[in-house]
Amino acid sequence: MAEKKNERILIIDDDDEIRYSLNRVLSSRGFQVEEASSGEAGIECARQQTFEVIFLDNRMGGMNGLETLQHLRSVAAEAMVILMTAFGTTQTAIEAMKFGAFDYIIKPFDLKKVLALTEKAIQSHLDLKQSRTQYEPLLDSDDYKEGIVGSSEAMQGVFKAIGQVATSNVTVMITGESGTGKELVARCIHQHSLRSGKPFMAVNCAAIPDNLIESELFGHEKGSFTGATQQRLGKFELCDGGTLFLDEIGDMALPTQTKILRALQEGEIQRVGSEKTVKVDVRLIAATNRDLKSEVQEKTFREDLYFRLNVFPIESVPLRRRLEDIPILAQEFLNRACQKFNRPQLTLKERDVETLKAYHWPGNVRELENVIERQVITADGRLDLDLPGPDSAARCNTAEAPPARHYSGELMTEQELRELEKQNLARALTMSSGRVFGDDGAAAMLGIKPTTLTSRLKKLKIEPREFQVRPE
Repeated sequence: MAEKKNERILIIDDDDEIRYSLNRVLSSRGFQVEEASSGEAGIECARQQTFEVIFLDNRMGGMNGLETLQHLRSVAAEAMVILMTAFGTTQTAIEAMKFGAFDYIIKPFDLKKVLALTEKAIQSHLDLKQSRTQYEPLLDSDDYKEGIVGSSEAMQGVFKAIGQVATSNVTVMITGESGTGKELVARCIHQHSLRSGKPFMAVNCAAIPDNLIESELFGHEKGSFTGATQQRLGKFELCDGGTLFLDEIGDMALPTQTKILRALQEGEIQRVGSEKTVKVDVRLIAATNRDLKSEVQEKTFREDLYFRLNVFPIESVPLRRRLEDIPILAQEFLNRACQKFNRPQLTLKERDVETLKAYHWPGNVRELENVIERQVITADGRLDLDLPGPDSAARCNTAEAPPARHYSGELMTEQELRELEKQNLARALTMSSGRVFGDDGAAAMLGIKPTTLTSRLKKLKIEPREFQVRPE
């Protein structure tokens, strides 16, 4: 028999079998376990006794898990609450962490993970008790309606990070490849923050010329430069009290970086052409697909600004590292596209899913959405997925299009990935006759931004003009 321990654990679940199984496992390790069959009963139990750890089911009759969690934060502020859910959704993960849960676990349980998580929670409770820090109850918020979804472990980590950082005011740096949904992550953070009732504004630093970016961000006075016919407020002032998202911040010029740093440090900005400063209260979220550490070493990005922005880093995961999310993403895009283009409802078959999973997705989720939309537009009651690979090359309209290696889902070397990317880019350029921009350009085909494609072509030393069709 296991040695009896002092730690007390409460299990709140309306499923008798779940309570029995958890009680049996935890009791066998010497923990003192109590049970409650509803949220209301659990709250009352926590009010009368002290528990180090509380296992809480998310879906119960009567008061649900998240509602119960908010009450527990008042009556049992120091308890480590672990939310139990059969649905690892974006909403569950973010809300659980935002309302003060220690962690969450997805059913069916891995008992080794349950015990490991219990020990981790108990240690955190001990640390919390020593520091005398308590959680504070948070305000309710509307459900998040943005399009980042996924049950993969990688995406669950993103959701958890969003929940942890949302209600603070620290700056966040979102890194990741083009098309991975960095702006959606930023919007999600804002939506779950205490600033959600204030503006959220996004600025693509790569899309605005250097001579206009300062005016866009900080505003300008009338007559401050040619064409400034009237005073204009910048995004910092317009976003006062809210969240400002600076996408592709690695493209920002050094003089503008200096002014961003001042806005962060001093909480004030200066319009172009003005000597007066204006106080602003803005939460900054930045994003980049570049390696800013290398750019700091090369002196093209300010080191002090990098550390100021990188307080809480979140990686937006590439699609090839979350293949198990492709079916739900693809079906969601398929549903949207059928409705958008007024087409009969289509459903992905297992063959379609395997085809999608076998592709490398250099354009990530954005490319997946574009591929699905094109399929719906051209579909005649069924899908006919056409992706780079040995099978699809034969169906390509352009006979000269180079066949791309079929990605099997196995790990590839950096050289192999680089070669695969070159093949995919070459195929898109061949099909677009060397055009990068426009609705029928290579960037649109790949589902990536033209500026990103141009950057990749330059790095890989690929010349678009080599793919232009020459008159005979």
